[in-house]
Amino acid sequence: MEPRMIFRQLFDHDTWTYTYLLADSETRDAVIIDPVLERADRDLLLMKELELKLVYTLDTHVHADHVTGSGQIRYRTEARSVASAAANVPCVDHRVQDGSRLRFGNHEIEVRSTPGHTSGCVTYVVKIGRA
Repeated sequence: MEPRMIFRQLFDHDTWTYTYLLADSETRDAVIIDPVLERADRDLLLMKELELKLVYTLDTHVHADHVTGSGQIRYRTEARSVASAAANVPCVDHRVQDGSRLRFGNHEIEVRSTPGHTSGCVTYVVKIGRA
C-alpha cells in the first residue's frame, strides 16, 4: 500500500495568506508551509489534534508574517526552519537552493527556485510516496 498524504489548506483572513500543512499518514511527520505568526496557536492545535510531529517550517518567500510565524512555531516545537539561501535570512536552521531535497516521513520535497515575489522565492514540489 502506498503511503498517503494528509493535506490541509489554512487561510488567514487578516493577511489574506494561505498556509499549508502536509503530513505522512503513516509516520505522522509533518511540514508547514508559510505559517503566519497570528495563526501559530491555530496551526499548533491542529497538529496536536491530528497527532502530528512537525519536522520543518518552510517559507516560500521572506515576508515578516511568515518568518515570524516560522520562528514562533520553531520555538514551540522541535521543527527546523527552512528558507532560500538567496533570501539571506540569518534566523533559519536550513538554507536551501534550487534542487535541494528535504524528507518528511515517506515523502520528499524538491526545492525549485522561482524568483519574483521577493528575493529568494522558492516553490516546494512534493513527491508522495517512498522515494
